[in-house]
Amino acid sequence: MDKENKTGKLEDEESKMWKKKLIWSWIILVPVIFFMYITKLFGFMLFDESVMSVIILVLSFPVIFIIGLQTLKSGFHGLLSLYFNMDSLISLGTVVAYLTGILSFFLSIQNYSGVSAMVMAIFVTGKYIESKARGKAGQEIRKLLEMGAKNARVLRGKEEIEILISKVRVGDIMLIKPGEKIPTDGVVIKGESSIDESMITGESFPVDKRKGDNAIGATVNQDGFLYVKALKVGSDTFLSHIIELVEETQSSKVPIQKLADKITAIFVPLVLGISVLTFIAWSFFGSFSYAFGAAISVLVISCPCALGLATPIALTVGSGMGAKKGILIRKGEAIQTMKEVRTVIFDKTGTITKGKPEVTDVKISGDTTKKEFLEIAGSLEKLSEHPLSKTVVNYSKLKNYKTVNNFRILRGKGVEGIISGKRYLIGNKSLITESGIDLKKFSKEISHFEDEGKTVVILSCETDKKAYGVFALSDSVKEDSAEALNELHKKNYCTVMITGDNERTAKAIAKVVGIKKVIANVLPEEKARKVSELQSESKDGLVAFVGDGINDAPALKQANVGIAMGTGTDIAIEAGDIILTNGSLMGVPKAIELSKATFSKIKQNLFWAFIYNTIAIPLAVAGVLNPIFAEIAMALSSITVVTNANLLRGKRI
Repeated sequence: MDKENKTGKLEDEESKMWKKKLIWSWIILVPVIFFMYITKLFGFMLFDESVMSVIILVLSFPVIFIIGLQTLKSGFHGLLSLYFNMDSLISLGTVVAYLTGILSFFLSIQNYSGVSAMVMAIFVTGKYIESKARGKAGQEIRKLLEMGAKNARVLRGKEEIEILISKVRVGDIMLIKPGEKIPTDGVVIKGESSIDESMITGESFPVDKRKGDNAIGATVNQDGFLYVKALKVGSDTFLSHIIELVEETQSSKVPIQKLADKITAIFVPLVLGISVLTFIAWSFFGSFSYAFGAAISVLVISCPCALGLATPIALTVGSGMGAKKGILIRKGEAIQTMKEVRTVIFDKTGTITKGKPEVTDVKISGDTTKKEFLEIAGSLEKLSEHPLSKTVVNYSKLKNYKTVNNFRILRGKGVEGIISGKRYLIGNKSLITESGIDLKKFSKEISHFEDEGKTVVILSCETDKKAYGVFALSDSVKEDSAEALNELHKKNYCTVMITGDNERTAKAIAKVVGIKKVIANVLPEEKARKVSELQSESKDGLVAFVGDGINDAPALKQANVGIAMGTGTDIAIEAGDIILTNGSLMGVPKAIELSKATFSKIKQNLFWAFIYNTIAIPLAVAGVLNPIFAEIAMALSSITVVTNANLLRGKRI
């Protein structure tokens, strides 16, 4: 945990550092732009040309050599080690451009010192956005750690004491009351209860626990008193293992910027070579000043103003469009990768389904009215804290409850109680059959519900030895899940469901939405491995995973593109590359179309960013490019990139 806190502080400090640089660079840049362009645009000069040059040099200096010092060090180190990257191009272009401002006092060359400050400010802005995203991801991983219990009540000898979770030792007996979190991973040695494991497993139905069953740390004890023996503590716990899996897979993605970096690795030495050859060639045909000016013009013209905008401006427009549709693009690399994905893997609970049980069907015998049936069932279940009991109570919508005497919870089976002198049972099939009550009249309905993967709750009267009726409970499919899957199937995407639920329930849900391949009974820690196996099976090896729970986070990271439901847990959301804010699966096909359209614009922008250099550099080499037209061309290059990116708004998603 100390390591996590230290890492988090470093990430926060990095983000704050770039934010400070961003603010100061643009504060200084505003007057630079004013002196460079606004005064010329309106045809007035506040100062003499030489005085203006000095002012621009003075203002640009801190942007390049103070704010941009870290970039310059990285860039020139790359040049010296022959490892060319964007820092090398930025460093070379900005420093040479700045030097033209000084040399313009001694040689007849154009002053590009103000342009150098603009380029560095754009670069700093991009670095801040990158650090902010990385820092936020780190914060959410720390939030996951905070989900665990802070304290634990343990037995030391015969004494019951409360200690910090960090002081719990393997073998300690922990006492957990209803509503409390399980402090750490262990095994139940005494007591019975149901535990809400949804934050870990993503499955909506609580899990009944009794002696000998395992309990996962950070899950919530529902309605019984438990004695749990600690088996794993600290970094060995399940929660810590999930964090470790997330971190291990976090660096497996390929950044979209590599596309520009590959071009840059060739472009930088090429420009350097052209600049040197230009100087040598013109030294034979003109003056030193003219040769030097032409060589510097090549370097200045190749400075990547438009390249700095090419990717971020397209991502900004694309992400803005997505936000209006409930699609948040958190990581640019998803834009590059999504277009190659042909297999989409879905979690079940909370992703395809709503994530909470509902009463879907009710069948009542002729031995009672519906009103009486709901009154008896609701009154009995009102006294239980079990989540399934609450579902029945909510369905009954009673305002007044009947008096229940001798109420008793039958752990793992149901409840019983006496109403108006009769003993009633409500619970699962085994509870009713063990009481000698015949269920033949409902056998067809029960079999049908079970085949659909639904949970059956039966109300019967033990006094009369009669079954009164059956509730069918299920985690219902979201209204638009089938439509979303149908859209993917139309476009020939392979769809797969991975779930920790049993095979019968999983296949029942898959049948409703049209998914053919189902992988059921998957433990939370196995999801990422299953995704990896599907990547190996896929023809192109690229898959997307859609999930919403903590247990989905490693799988979201393992997949080439992680799509998280915005209605899910924070850690799942932060593990996702794309977030569907409204929790609708229709966002998946829309996200695919948006990604394809946005990436197409990025490629077009990179083309426009470099076509300018392709045309302008030969003109600079020939010595015929007027510096004024060079400035106009550089501005037009950036305007073209911005305009092209905004054409994306016309795309129907």
